[in-house]
Amino acid sequence: MNDKRKAIIWKLWIKATPMIEISRAIGKPHSTASSYLRYQGGSQPSPRTRSPITLTLVEREEISRGLTANHGVRKVASLLNRNPSTISREINRNGGVSKYRATEAEIAAWKRAKRPKRCLLSENFKLKELVTDKLSQNWSPEQISGSLRFAYPDNESMRVSHETIYKSLFIQNRGLFL
Repeated sequence: MNDKRKAIIWKLWIKATPMIEISRAIGKPHSTASSYLRYQGGSQPSPRTRSPITLTLVEREEISRGLTANHGVRKVASLLNRNPSTISREINRNGGVSKYRATEAEIAAWKRAKRPKRCLLSENFKLKELVTDKLSQNWSPEQISGSLRFAYPDNESMRVSHETIYKSLFIQNRGLFL
């Protein structure tokens, strides 16, 4: 559902408009609006905001211009009054020196910042099965993580850190191994 429809839903919901009128206003079935409201718990979520310390689109454009002008990471960082490691991570995270594009990096940053994040083990069923099997054999999360690194050296999707396994075990709202 697009942002315009969501705004209409909240505007009408706050006015206690009947659900049938809300669904007519957005041009969608009754179930679409009610499912969306149920998912949100009936409370409008606060708008996403950017942390003041994150790179802005303007800074990303400056990085892109600096790379085009063959400036090094340190030069670009000094022009932006940023730490060189911040600029280096930004470039590497978004395609490297040859493929860096400011607008694509901006879109990717917003996607990466979206919360809450899905747990790795809830998205990868095969990996979850392997981890569950090892846990049932009384392997520690550290042993599991190490064995997966050894068993799948070329497949990053079949690896998980021991911290992620612990989170999956002990954070109740994830409920993966209960």
